[in-house]
Amino acid sequence: MPDDRPTTHAALWINTLIQQFPELPAELVPGRTSPAHRSSTPAPLPAGLGARLREEREEALFLQQRHGLVAPGRSSAPLRLHVSDAIRDITDGVIELEEAVCERLGLPRPRRSPVPERLRRIEALLNDIAADAVLTAHVRDETRRMARRCARTLGDTETVVRVSGRCPWCDSVSLRAFPDRRAVLCVNPACRCADPDCGCHDDPAHRHTWAEGEWERVAAAGSASGAGR
Repeated sequence: MPDDRPTTHAALWINTLIQQFPELPAELVPGRTSPAHRSSTPAPLPAGLGARLREEREEALFLQQRHGLVAPGRSSAPLRLHVSDAIRDITDGVIELEEAVCERLGLPRPRRSPVPERLRRIEALLNDIAADAVLTAHVRDETRRMARRCARTLGDTETVVRVSGRCPWCDSVSLRAFPDRRAVLCVNPACRCADPDCGCHDDPAHRHTWAEGEWERVAAAGSASGAGR
């Protein structure tokens, strides 16, 4: 059965944000092409270097935005305000979320850091967060909201792959693989499981989720359940 703890969903949204947020600065200036629409994939940078460069770029951009500056090297080009608004909203949201988590858990106020680093620190605290139902729901909802805004701003269309077989919970042919999240979700909004504490009973946006390593087992189980029909 899937791991449907709210913190599992939060981890998916956090990792989506870590991957996508550093791409927002490239969208600030009109005419730049979104990563979702680029026809070729650049060669990967050495391990760790690409992430560090993106974090430094994001932090520099944030400082420039706070002081009313324009993107470096493009002083004559107007900034795309909806992208700037998204950067500010997500940055402020992540800062406020980490501070709320630390306060609720009785931890020291977090040090100033780029957004991806703050997200990794929140992710590292998910086991502690899981002990507080109210905090867990807040982290899940906020990370989901920010990840969706980031994706909309980038114009990304998330890759979705249909998984054969039926959902072990609702028995519908509603399993979909989301490679970017490295997960399989049941996309049937009416899907309900037997666990009274599962989010499917009180959160309309909840979807039952299986980790990437469970894809084949879920599909096989679903196919077996429908074999007698």
